[in-house]
Amino acid sequence: MVFWGITFVAFKYANLSFEPIAIVFIRLVISIPFLFGFAWISRRMMKIKKGDFKWFLLLAVFEPFFYFLGEAFGLSMVSSTVGAILISTIPLFVPIAAYFTIRERLSPMNIVGLLVSFGGVIMVVMATEGQFSGNLKGILLMFLAVISAVGYTIMAKKLVHDYNGIIITAWQSTLGAVLFLPLFLIFELKRIDLGAMQTDSVWAILYLGIFGSGVCFILFTTGIRELGATKANVFANLVPVITAILSYFMLKEAMPLLKILGIAVVLAGLLLSQLSGNEASNGFKRWKKWFSMPRV
Repeated sequence: MVFWGITFVAFKYANLSFEPIAIVFIRLVISIPFLFGFAWISRRMMKIKKGDFKWFLLLAVFEPFFYFLGEAFGLSMVSSTVGAILISTIPLFVPIAAYFTIRERLSPMNIVGLLVSFGGVIMVVMATEGQFSGNLKGILLMFLAVISAVGYTIMAKKLVHDYNGIIITAWQSTLGAVLFLPLFLIFELKRIDLGAMQTDSVWAILYLGIFGSGVCFILFTTGIRELGATKANVFANLVPVITAILSYFMLKEAMPLLKILGIAVVLAGLLLSQLSGNEASNGFKRWKKWFSMPRV
C-alpha cells in the first residue's frame, strides 16, 4: 500500500506529458518484461493450465481494463474527494462478494474495524477537499471501478492457490496491455509529443510500470492468499493515508488536524479489522483486568 500510495503522486508527474490511457498502456508494457524477467531469474515461471486461461482473461478485464477506465474517466467528472471516498468503499463490498462466492467470513470485530477504517478515510479526504461535487455519470463510472476491483479480488483469490503472484501479475499486465492497445492507438498515440516530454514524467511512468503495475500486484496477490480477500482489501484504506503524507512532503499540501485524526482512525480500524475473535476477546479481557486493578 506504500508503493500504491506513491503511484497517485507519480501519476501527477506522468500526466504532465502523457494522457491517462497512454499512462496505463505504457506502464503495463513496462511491467511485462520486468515481471517475466523476474519470474525467470527467480525460477518461478509457471505454465498456465489450458482451462485457467479464461480466468486470467477475466482477471485482466476487471483490472486493469475496466478499473482504470472507470477511475480515469470518473475522476474527470467528480471531485477527488468523491472519487477517493467511492474507491474506499471497495473493502466494504469485498466481504459481501467474498461471502457469496468463496464463503469467506469475518468476525464482528473485523466488521467494526472495517467501518472504523472507512470513517477515517472520509476524514482524511474531507480534510483535503472539504466538499463534494460531481454528477451521476461520474459516480456511476467510479462505481464501475469499485465493482471491477471487487471482481479482481475474487478472481485473484481463485488463482492464488495454483499460481504465484509474479505469474498472475505478469499475465494480468500482458492481457491488460492487449485490451488497452486499440484504445491507445486510436485515441492517444497521436497526442504523444516526444519533444515536449519531461524527465520527471519519464521517471514517474517507469515507477508506475515497475512498482505500480508490478511489485504492488505481486505483494497484493500474496496478501490475498495469506490473509484472505476481505482482510487484504482493508489495507487499501492506507492508500489515501500514504498519499496524504507524501503530498504533504512532496507537493506541499496542508496537513490539518482533521487529516491527522483521520489517519489515526484509519490505522485503528485497520488493526481491529485484522484481529481474530479470540485475539479481540483476550485483548478486552486484559484491558478489563488492567482497569479493575486497585490504584495506589
